[in-house]
Amino acid sequence: MAVDGIDIAVPEGTIYGILGPNGAGKTTTLRMLLGIIDPDQGERCLLGYSRPLEAASLVGYLPEERGLYPAMSTREAVAFMGALRGLPRAEGRRRAEHLLAENGLGDYVHKPIKSLSKGMAQTVQLLGTIVHDPRLIVLDEPFSGLDAINQARLERLIRAKAAEGVTIIFSTHVIAHAERLCERIAIITNGRISFEGKVAEARDRLRPQVRLRTRAAEGPWRAALPPGTAQEDGIWHFELPQAGIEPLLKALIDGGAGIEDLSIERPGLHDAFVAIAGAQAAREMEELDAESREAAQ
Repeated sequence: MAVDGIDIAVPEGTIYGILGPNGAGKTTTLRMLLGIIDPDQGERCLLGYSRPLEAASLVGYLPEERGLYPAMSTREAVAFMGALRGLPRAEGRRRAEHLLAENGLGDYVHKPIKSLSKGMAQTVQLLGTIVHDPRLIVLDEPFSGLDAINQARLERLIRAKAAEGVTIIFSTHVIAHAERLCERIAIITNGRISFEGKVAEARDRLRPQVRLRTRAAEGPWRAALPPGTAQEDGIWHFELPQAGIEPLLKALIDGGAGIEDLSIERPGLHDAFVAIAGAQAAREMEELDAESREAAQ
């Protein structure tokens, strides 16, 4: 069974990320949502339609497996993808020229797809995904194989569409993209939802971490350090106490610790992912990210 009991609800107008390693069930979940495959049981509702294919003209979908006709020009490729969603070809060409120019490909309007770099071709396919002004954009691993410049361009495009009120769902194995872009996420491992909610809620599962450097190595202040405190390279590391930092600061000062440096760091989404999904899942995602970046070079 690829997925088991997946239950998510995506608020309209949000950027929603689905995170997990390869084989977790991300692509299967998206394909069931869009009506490409049918679930064995359960219900789907896409933009108010119980039959997802009836909402096809309102959706833009970028699958994980990319594919464009290599001899087709960039303008025609974008217009063709719009035509598949009901956009008249002439209007598609007009919009394509505007989108290509807006995204740094204005000089390639009449160039064939086969003459483009991988990142440029992927940008063209993304533009074809949005040319018909969909209400919902679904992107399956959209950052895979893109270099840093094209990744940044894609992030800007996602934010711009969200600012227009478009709902965006994307799957990814790169936690940093989800942390920068998403308001809500679902973490899928082994076909099940391990977490669903706001990014801040995932991060709040872990307490903030304190880093402390003192001038004194010993003294009565040491008794004030919380249980589980560790020291590395002269820096004390521990979780922020439940009572807050103020009582600890007073104890350190009164005890003569001599505070040289103190910082409080909120756990990132990567730390939360490890706590929720496990270190092995996080390592698998990091390996996938490394392979993707190497392929983009």
